[in-house]
Amino acid sequence: MKPLLSGVLLCCSLFVRVQAFYSPSDDVVILTPSNFNREVIQSDSLWLIEFYAPWCGHCQRLTPDWKKAATALKGIVKVGAVDADEHKSLGSQYGISGFPTIKIFGANKNKPEQYQGGRTSQAIVDGAMNALRALVKERLSGSSGSSGYSKQSGGGSAGGSKKDVVELTDDNFDKMVLDSDDVWMVEFFAPWCGHCKNLEPEWAAAASAVKEQTKGKVRLGAVDATVHQAVSSRYGIRGFPTIKIFRKGEEPEDYQGGRSSGEIIARALDLFSDNAPAPELLEIINEDVLKGTCEDNQLCIIGILPHILDTGASGRNGYLDVMAKMADKYKKKMWGWLWAEAGSQMELEASLGIGGFGYPAMAAINTRKMKFALLKGSFSDTGIHDFLRELSVGRGSTATLTGGVLPQIHSVEPWDGKDGQLPEEEEYDLSDVDLDDDDFDKKIEL
Repeated sequence: MKPLLSGVLLCCSLFVRVQAFYSPSDDVVILTPSNFNREVIQSDSLWLIEFYAPWCGHCQRLTPDWKKAATALKGIVKVGAVDADEHKSLGSQYGISGFPTIKIFGANKNKPEQYQGGRTSQAIVDGAMNALRALVKERLSGSSGSSGYSKQSGGGSAGGSKKDVVELTDDNFDKMVLDSDDVWMVEFFAPWCGHCKNLEPEWAAAASAVKEQTKGKVRLGAVDATVHQAVSSRYGIRGFPTIKIFRKGEEPEDYQGGRSSGEIIARALDLFSDNAPAPELLEIINEDVLKGTCEDNQLCIIGILPHILDTGASGRNGYLDVMAKMADKYKKKMWGWLWAEAGSQMELEASLGIGGFGYPAMAAINTRKMKFALLKGSFSDTGIHDFLRELSVGRGSTATLTGGVLPQIHSVEPWDGKDGQLPEEEEYDLSDVDLDDDDFDKKIEL
């Protein structure tokens, strides 16, 4: 029994070491949805935060350097870590698609910057100090005097003082909420309610993030139910805070999720993606299409499809249908989707290592890191789904774009939706050519 017991203990020990990257005794602050707003968003400190997954090999290798950097920066810059595999709401809130991802929360906590430096303790410390100098310089110039988050003032209305929380009343509720094409999450509160006061900063922080990430398509509002009793009575509000979800033409739905900003944001993003159309699949016909799509999204998925003469319109539409289906399936990721005909953008193909063969092909590009990954499996629902699923959890091999920049894009005519036609051969009139039989025989002999 002893060998078996020792084996079990060894497995448990290994499991604990893999799962528990950081402990309370470390100088790395362990962050979760329950403390993130309080520790980070409401803080005036500069934060470096690692979003990791316990199964990620790169994360495991980063851990000792991250701890060492945290100790060196103690009292100067805050260093934190989020298990984004366990706390998916926080990862989703900040668009985490690969591990480890490091973000810098500086002057405006609602718009963290991506850390692009090295992964050694010295490089991390250098990056933190550079960010700190930039923050101090901004404050000296007067352009940034706060964290970008208006702290709770204590007492007062839970909805009225927060700029991104819409104050709703008996008079404006129907016009603002019921007649709107946007999705609304509405908090009904009472000023004397302790739970409402606790929710106030979370609701305000979520409102700012949701407004930005959904481009205003999901909105957060608040109703003082002690003042605006007509609308509160209409929806049977008896306890505080009560949160309801309103979608145009549908009965309101009770919000059943958690009360942290991360959980509220995660639900809002689900509502947004459920109601949002699939992203448009665009043909790369000029540089603006590529840059506009790839630079505005975390990832852009590019299909290189066979020449129209090889597939005809029906074959090409089949490939486009597969891409459109996958774009809809992954619309919550809010990635960009593009395609080009083989041979029309040779520099793009070369930078991706596609090299003029193996069509159809697919690549995913991250322009912030100038990295890309290639589809290795089949260009099908299953093959593309497996490829994108691996990307979304930070797996799969990546490479750097040639030269570390987006390639040159040529302006081309968009596909007209028709079958291709071979170029017409030029006809030659030989009626006036005088060639006697002897000359012809000589040419044959040659």
